[in-house]
Amino acid sequence: MRIDAHQHYWKISRNDYGWITPEIPTLYRDFFPEHLIPHLEKNNVDKTIVVQAAPTVEETEFLLSQSDQTDTIAGVVGWIFLENPDYKKQLDRFLQHPKFVGIRVMIQDMPDERIILTQEYIDAFRYFGELDLPVDILVHSGQLSAVVQLLEKATFRGVIDHIAKPDIKNGIREPWKKQMEEIAEHPSIYCKVSGMVTEAAHNNWKLADFVPYVHHIIKVFGTNRIMYGSDWPVCLLSASYDEVVELAEKALPDYLTEEEKQLFFGRNASDFYQLKCHI
Repeated sequence: MRIDAHQHYWKISRNDYGWITPEIPTLYRDFFPEHLIPHLEKNNVDKTIVVQAAPTVEETEFLLSQSDQTDTIAGVVGWIFLENPDYKKQLDRFLQHPKFVGIRVMIQDMPDERIILTQEYIDAFRYFGELDLPVDILVHSGQLSAVVQLLEKATFRGVIDHIAKPDIKNGIREPWKKQMEEIAEHPSIYCKVSGMVTEAAHNNWKLADFVPYVHHIIKVFGTNRIMYGSDWPVCLLSASYDEVVELAEKALPDYLTEEEKQLFFGRNASDFYQLKCHI
């Protein structure tokens, strides 16, 4: 079974996607399961993890409602307002849904990423660790220092989205390489090989642009803590779904065994999100 561990659905008229504007016509429209399923079938992808794209409880509710309507959604990664004293109640309510598999913390959008080093956030991450709750971390490479420090203070089941968005367009790898190596030293942290095409030159990238980044992630995280994600439909800014799948397949090191490729394309995601569709 193949799993796409990172994709999105949205309905523009819901009006909580502040970052999706008419100036981005490729994304400024509705995206629902019926739009993605043909691509999943073509690429032999059986299930997906749909991830929140708006910092609202209402959007998470919308995604859960979508998951009730299609078997292709294996799990929903939602959002809770961590600065709300009642965030545990929000989380408890979502945990009642069988397809709610975790939350995402959007460090990328914080005016100062060091907010995650305040006691309130550290306590929240420690609480997630006690629950063994999967936590997606959306972070830009320039913010990784705060993540490194956070992991020294809190242990939890986490995954770095989009290989932490390094500057692939300009081929910059440091201090990203060193910081990702430090993050990988924590055995409960995984990494999604996703979202890369939009960090490269849009529609003008080549396979060689990504290989050093992918190989480094596999070197430091190993083959048991990496997972494939398309980041569809955001990837459409630079590549089709088919191109993203092909890129992921070709960027992997030649020495990987078929079993290790299966880990990357599904089994690791199933284990991380503790899915019922174990493979």
